[in-house]
Amino acid sequence: MVSRQKQQILDVVNAPASDLDQAGGEGAVPAAESDDMAADEILQKARAFASPLIDGETLHSGESKMAHAEAAAAILGDIGGSGVMQAACFLIYASEYLNHPHEVIAKSFGEGLASLTVETAKLVKVQRLSRAAQADAEGIEASRQQTENVRKMLLAFSKDLRVVMLRLASRLQTLRFHASSQVVISPKVARESLQVFAPLANRLGIWQFKWEMEDLAFRFLEPDTYREVARMLDEKREKREVDVARLRDSVAASLASQGIPAQVQGRPKHIYSIVRKMRGKNLAFGQVFDIRALRVVVPEVAQCYAALALIHSLHSPIAEEFDDYIARPKANGYQSLHTVVRDAQGQPVEIQIRTQAMHDFAESGTAAHWAYKEAGTKGYAGVSATSAYDSKIAVLRQLLAWERDLSGAPQNSGLFEDRIYVLTPDAAVVELTQGATPVDFAYSIHTNLGHRCRGAKINGVMVPLNTALQNGQTVEITVAKEGGPSRDWLNPGLGYLASPRARSKVRAWFNAQIAHETITRGREAVEKLLQREGRTAVKLEELASQLGFKSADALFEVVGKDEYSLHSIEAVLRPPAPAVEPDEQALIRKPRSSEAGNQGGILVVGLDSLLTQLARCCKPAPPDQIGGFVTRGKGVSVHRTDCSNFREMAVRNAERVIPVTWSSAAQASESVYPVDVTIGGTDRQGLLRDVLEVFAKEKLNVTGVQTQSVKGAALMSFTVEINDSGKLSRVLDLVKAVEGVRTAKRR
Repeated sequence: MVSRQKQQILDVVNAPASDLDQAGGEGAVPAAESDDMAADEILQKARAFASPLIDGETLHSGESKMAHAEAAAAILGDIGGSGVMQAACFLIYASEYLNHPHEVIAKSFGEGLASLTVETAKLVKVQRLSRAAQADAEGIEASRQQTENVRKMLLAFSKDLRVVMLRLASRLQTLRFHASSQVVISPKVARESLQVFAPLANRLGIWQFKWEMEDLAFRFLEPDTYREVARMLDEKREKREVDVARLRDSVAASLASQGIPAQVQGRPKHIYSIVRKMRGKNLAFGQVFDIRALRVVVPEVAQCYAALALIHSLHSPIAEEFDDYIARPKANGYQSLHTVVRDAQGQPVEIQIRTQAMHDFAESGTAAHWAYKEAGTKGYAGVSATSAYDSKIAVLRQLLAWERDLSGAPQNSGLFEDRIYVLTPDAAVVELTQGATPVDFAYSIHTNLGHRCRGAKINGVMVPLNTALQNGQTVEITVAKEGGPSRDWLNPGLGYLASPRARSKVRAWFNAQIAHETITRGREAVEKLLQREGRTAVKLEELASQLGFKSADALFEVVGKDEYSLHSIEAVLRPPAPAVEPDEQALIRKPRSSEAGNQGGILVVGLDSLLTQLARCCKPAPPDQIGGFVTRGKGVSVHRTDCSNFREMAVRNAERVIPVTWSSAAQASESVYPVDVTIGGTDRQGLLRDVLEVFAKEKLNVTGVQTQSVKGAALMSFTVEINDSGKLSRVLDLVKAVEGVRTAKRR
């Protein structure tokens, strides 16, 4: 229930802009004036503006919004955050009660602070939704990818990195509240703190945020392990820090007494770091040497080794734990001396010794902690450690150092400018290219969703499909039950697709449609052929395999493209003629043009009108050398003179051999003659198909095929029709060039 006083305040701040202008109400400050306000004045004004709106209100955690804002502002102040950033801590929560937050805050505090406030408030809402979606992600890999997208969204969501800083400070305060109040924290919030916020603080170089977030989140997620490690340490963090401080002072004094200028800093390990090292390297607690650590920074390289010698003289070194990364830098350029020594109580202490330049390089250069320790040589999320990322981190560090508002800074202060992050209706984060549309979004979810995409809503409002998406928007796709993409989507001028991957999926769909039509056309042609031949019972897959194709669709596709002759299929379908004795002869096919006074274009010397037949054993054709053999009752059988059967019969019955010759008309006509061809080679998938394609391209009709394969060797016999045996020789030369063919000859 909103009190009367608060309702009156809400009525004023939510009044239309024109009313505010006329009222010139209390607290309304022109933008130009707010830009010139001192940092403290802006902070106090923001606190006063927000107080009546958020007093008495609580967050989901149960923490007071006002107390949370005060604490987050203090956290930012401790690390050098500007008054503008601290003021935003209050305005973020006050904006929830404003009808037009950007307009109202801009009028009172300026455009820069209004944008910072509204963007951060929007991100708070988006993260709350995405956290719910992350819990529903199926499988470890899906959850890991969702976590990665949330992490990158933090960096890409806003135009300036102060939004990220505000979220880090707010999350750290949330963890502190749960720790101090002992209110149970949601495991999803703790896990997100450990997997997203702490690594982000680490990558941005804000170490105090990192270790405190890690310890607090780990304490909530694994309380038993946390307590066990804390027990093994046998000392409170405060005591460890006191011991480290004592060691630091002792080493600093020893170095100063030897004239070695040095900055000595303690590096107490926190509990989560210890557990992670124990698990990652499979170490027992006693084997973790850097529970306590010091860092020594000196001006010159020579002083690094001088400091090392002095420290080894004062404390017993553990020889196997010494690493000289100055003489042998790491692959990423990191340089330092690492040694482990035992103090007076015998406790191991890790000491790093480096120059100031090496230290600066390790802290903010290409060997930054996130680059070499967490990302490895490939860098974070595919971003090389030597990329422009480092320069963008430098922008953030300058931002913290400068006590001024950088809202007018160049747009390149944001990270991942080429990516945007939007949400599904279930609040899962989806990464897209800059300029992506709802169609790109649909294809990124599922190819079939993209194909059937017909409409889209952004934040509940219907929009055209070529609308460019923005960070943080929720996108909902309307689909048809069936159908495919529009060809307009491939028109770059219409702006439907920005993603090359989505564009390739649309092209693939249309290519598949063309292939389907081609296969359908080829299937119809083959099925009609089977009907003509009376072979409708033939199994199509078996027929395709016999012809050398992997599947029936592969056969139909080449037939549909007119790249494969149906005559080749006919040759396989028609069974070969039964074998006959050498003396049994078949009548020659009647020539298409005949000459008076002879039969079949064969002239029998000295005789007219004598029946002649071409012998099936050797199947002569013009211009082969031929001879005649007079059979008993069947006229003259005509053989090639090199036919073994003819030579044998001539020896036994020489008196029955008579001379014959081709007539001139036979040699000039288009009459065709069947001849047999044998082909041998190495068997492989598609060999028969490739040989038949040669015959088809040379326009030789194949009327019979017999094939067999024995132990990888293929033997094929073909009957082809020719009108000139000379052409057959040329065709056989082409067949010999086919892969796998060793021999090709006329039988």
